[in-house]
Amino acid sequence: TLMFLNVWLIIWPNQKIVIASNEAVAAGGEADPGQAGAAATALLASRTNTLFSLPMLFFMGSSFHFQQGPGLLDNISAPGLIVAMIIILALEANAIWGKLSVIATVKGVIHSSLILTAALWAAVALL
Repeated sequence: TLMFLNVWLIIWPNQKIVIASNEAVAAGGEADPGQAGAAATALLASRTNTLFSLPMLFFMGSSFHFQQGPGLLDNISAPGLIVAMIIILALEANAIWGKLSVIATVKGVIHSSLILTAALWAAVALL
C-alpha cells in the first residue's frame, strides 16, 4: 500500500510538474521554478519504493517457504511487528519530508534494502 501511495500521491504528481515544465521549455517558454524540487521529491519517493522492494519480496517468499516446518519466522511477536512498523513508517516519513542521503545512488539503495530486510527480519523474528 505504501509503495502504491508513493507512486500515486508523490511520484506522479511531481512528475507531472517536471513534464509540464519540460513541455513549456520545448515550446519556447520558461521552465517552472518548482521543477527541481518536484524532481527531487519524485526521485526520493521512487528510491524509497526501491528500498522497500527487497523486504517485500523476502517476506512474500518467506510467508510460504518458512512455514514448512521450523523456520526463521516461527515466533513472530507483537513487539517485533510494532518495531518493524515503526522502521517502515520512519522510512516513509523520510520519503515524504526527508533527504536522499544514503539512497542517492543505486548501490546505496540496494545495500540499504539488504540492511532493511535484515533489520525487519530481526525485528519480527527475534523480538
